[in-house]
Amino acid sequence: MSFEQTVLLSLLAGLTIFLGLPVGRLRNLSTSSQALLTTAAAGVILFLIWDILAQAVAPVEEALKAASSGEGPTADVVINMVAFCLSIAFGLLSLVWFSNRMRARRADGLSAHDIAIGTAVGLGLHNFSEGLAIGQSAASGATAFALVLVIGFALHNATEGFGIAAPLTTGPQPTWAFLAALGIIGGGPTFLGGVIGYSFVSPLLSIVFLGVAAGALIYIFNEMMATSRKFAQPVAANVALLVGLLAAFGTDFFLIAAGA
Repeated sequence: MSFEQTVLLSLLAGLTIFLGLPVGRLRNLSTSSQALLTTAAAGVILFLIWDILAQAVAPVEEALKAASSGEGPTADVVINMVAFCLSIAFGLLSLVWFSNRMRARRADGLSAHDIAIGTAVGLGLHNFSEGLAIGQSAASGATAFALVLVIGFALHNATEGFGIAAPLTTGPQPTWAFLAALGIIGGGPTFLGGVIGYSFVSPLLSIVFLGVAAGALIYIFNEMMATSRKFAQPVAANVALLVGLLAAFGTDFFLIAAGA
């Protein structure tokens, strides 16, 4: 697959995040509906946390197995473990620091817009690593696999757009420009990762970006659930959380069946 084709496919994979963003402009919703949308989005985020951590820890486990069998240096294990732990800590604690500064300035703490931006940033870091995978597969000549990855990541990004936008139904209606900016933040790194991945391979870089993304999304998930609890709809909220989680897993199972 040529570099130009890789760039185009990476761009298409990232653009699908825009499909779910218009949800953020829905208004005149009941309390139950707002709780359902917020916690369904949290279910998608919960799946992504699991998925990202699984991807990030895989190189660490591989290095550990290689070192245990004498086939690899112990230094790789240490470097990968340190990168894994520090990147998660940075992703989580940087948002804690940011939110504390926001709460110091605003009595009501983080707004729905703040949560949406944080979610988009976390997903953007995740999607950068997905773009790296597309670029690396295309550069290695695994064209069929690269195409499967593009289709799979495009489906994932469509659900991620919903995850970003759903909390916005509880605050002031976002402008189309703001939604477009969220799409660029969340989906644009897929394109960037594809460009870089075509000519540069670094498992350590993938660990770092995945770890930061996981840490950021852990914080965002907690904020989403805190917002959901304000609606006092525990049964509806938990059902929606389960639906969002299972829907995300369903997408993942489809991709595995397709050979991704």
